[in-house]
Amino acid sequence: MTHEEVMEMVEKMGLPFAYDHFVEGESPDPPFVVFLYPNSSYFAADGKVYFKASRLNIELYTDRKNVGLEEQAEAVLDGYGIYYEKSEVWIESEKLYEVLYEMEV
Repeated sequence: MTHEEVMEMVEKMGLPFAYDHFVEGESPDPPFVVFLYPNSSYFAADGKVYFKASRLNIELYTDRKNVGLEEQAEAVLDGYGIYYEKSEVWIESEKLYEVLYEMEV
């Protein structure tokens, strides 16, 4: 997937979103989404890259557990046929839930 295709996919989730973070002072009220490419893995041989895969993290932030929004985000990912892993954490300092979707694109 290209970066533009990833942005299109995230936009379909219907929430404010940003790459990596929102500019200080411009963060919207929750819920919102942040996405980033934390790393990549390439298949190479003989000094040439034959296959490129980037890791994509999509982070859904809410101020309370919202199963409906999670289902909405997952429906978009499912529509693209993407396999993802999901985890969740409460961020005490921010008073926010983070639902993390990790995948390769």
